[in-house]
Amino acid sequence: MEEARVGRFPLPLVGRIPNFQGAEQAAHRVTGLEAYRKAKTVKVNPDSPQLPLRAQVLKDGKTLLVPTPRLKAGFVQVRPEWVPPGEERRAASLSRLREYGRELSLSDLPPVDLIVVGSVAVHRDGRRLGKGEGYADREYAILRELGNPPVPVITTVHSIQVVEEEIPFEPFDLAVDWIVTERDAIATRTPYPKPTGIDWERVTNDELKAMPVLEEIRSLSLSDRPDSG
Repeated sequence: MEEARVGRFPLPLVGRIPNFQGAEQAAHRVTGLEAYRKAKTVKVNPDSPQLPLRAQVLKDGKTLLVPTPRLKAGFVQVRPEWVPPGEERRAASLSRLREYGRELSLSDLPPVDLIVVGSVAVHRDGRRLGKGEGYADREYAILRELGNPPVPVITTVHSIQVVEEEIPFEPFDLAVDWIVTERDAIATRTPYPKPTGIDWERVTNDELKAMPVLEEIRSLSLSDRPDSG
């Protein structure tokens, strides 16, 4: 991306979900998808290339749900009626998110209708690479663990990030249903199943300490949660 000069601030691109020229066009293409039009609550990752889409969600009168960095404080909800007209991009920025929204306990999370994730690279069959820390996978698993039904997953990337090389896939990985670039929208028709919940055997003690939401989920009694199957 750096060689093709399609990346943009923040730099360097390495070690993050890379921002790219055409992020606004990709966000606009997402709004044309039926899955987006039907959605009332959209969870979008907090990275820079998805800022235009987070702002668009609010402009379109939808509720925005954003995971906090490393899930340390769970999720922040921003409802469109909380944002004055013209301030959607400011409200959707990571630095101002809490000024317009509020952190939600897991028991207060609304049903999520659509999920948008960032990617470093993505294959046309839906396999993706993130930053390598697995937060997008874990966030989807958390929602399923809490009883949210399976929902479509979209990633917005530059077309140069769509690759033909093999991408490894594990049962806990999250495949995407749509790849949306500055040029087009690609239906992956992915054959890979999505997580149905948290694989507790893979959760380490360090992860439990780093992500308080995991302890919160464990503390919820089964009787207080809808069936996650």
